Amino acid sequence: MVPHLTTALTGPLLELEKQFLDRATEIEKWFRVQWLDHMPPFYGSTDLRNSGFKLAPVDLNLFPGGFNNLDDSFMPLCVQAAQAAIERICADASKLLLIPENHTRNQFYLQNVAKLVSILKLTGLDVRIGSLLPDITAPTTLELANGATLTLEPLLRSGSRLGVEGFDPCAVLLNNDLSAGIPDVLRGLDEQWLIPPLHAGWHVRRKSRHAAAYDRVVNAFAEEIGIDPWRINPEFRVCGEVNFHERTGEECLAHQVDSLLTRIRAKYKEYDITDEPFVVVKADAGTYGMGVMTVKDASEVVGLNRRQRNKMAVVKEGLQVQEVIIQEGVHTFETVDGAVAEPVIYMMDHYVVGGFYRVHTERARDENLNAPGMHFKPLAFDTCCSIPDCSKEPDAAPNRFYAYGVVARLALLAASVEIEETEPAEEAVA
Repeated sequence: MVPHLTTALTGPLLELEKQFLDRATEIEKWFRVQWLDHMPPFYGSTDLRNSGFKLAPVDLNLFPGGFNNLDDSFMPLCVQAAQAAIERICADASKLLLIPENHTRNQFYLQNVAKLVSILKLTGLDVRIGSLLPDITAPTTLELANGATLTLEPLLRSGSRLGVEGFDPCAVLLNNDLSAGIPDVLRGLDEQWLIPPLHAGWHVRRKSRHAAAYDRVVNAFAEEIGIDPWRINPEFRVCGEVNFHERTGEECLAHQVDSLLTRIRAKYKEYDITDEPFVVVKADAGTYGMGVMTVKDASEVVGLNRRQRNKMAVVKEGLQVQEVIIQEGVHTFETVDGAVAEPVIYMMDHYVVGGFYRVHTERARDENLNAPGMHFKPLAFDTCCSIPDCSKEPDAAPNRFYAYGVVARLALLAASVEIEETEPAEEAVA
């Protein structure tokens, strides 16, 4: 979908945008064929970075928590895409149970849940919210800062089905990334659709597996339209035996950082890029921008001070970091109201349904923007995302955001491949 940008945007012209524009027909045909072979995730979001010479996803979330940041003008697109997703999974579905994170004090997250419920109800579903919190023993209504309300209810298990009092849903939708593991109440739900599947949670999922799947998807796509896959792919390395508290694995980490920086320098030389290359070291599992550091030289990961080690050692739910991914850093040359910004694109089924800019006034263009102090600027769509405006320049808003939609969908397709390839044998049989 082609969003129309309503906030100030600056940035160098992407040659890539022209290539996408010129090959739009082939691109859409290629995607259509891919989705015949792969089941798209119910929903997802991806963070993009636009350096002018490179446009690439740097993170893919299968349990998106920012629907509250989408402009209200996105609602028709969200409802239409959600309807397609539901029809694909269970065409006669009438009841859905939504299980959120346990963030009952996080107003922004709760507003996300309320927005998601609104979208789902408009598809014709009866939606109830079941809580994993042990202290929710009766229906509990929460008043939200934006005037909305949410009612959380205790989960009830009956055999291999899950619901709440007087409510037996066709499907269970998780908006909880299972970082702390799989609760027993979610195991063995053989008679209901559980979406996303349990193995998509961060207790199992690894960013490096997604990156490997994205490698293959992008290589096939790049060959189809005749581009260098590096232009849309942040390369990566992995270090699987790290203990930041005990200072073990530093040699592996330094070696992989140096290897990747050497590769990036070679590509920068090939494209006459004068910017300083960098990599991002982050936990191979987890969200919320935790366990992330920017590195420009391998020496920076040897002998980390106590503060740096503490920052990298633990992620969401207090989980210890033992595996890290070293990802090629992509500068962001985009700004909104003078501050560094990156687009976040939201998808349901295989459609782009909206997006917003993550903006940070205190971060540089080579730093992680998913950090305290960030804020969001909605984007508003004015036409269907699959129809770029060929009468305008390649960097016109519809065409720039068509490019965003293309790369975001590649990341979503990679997530589909990743989910398929990591499906446990017992789930595959079921």
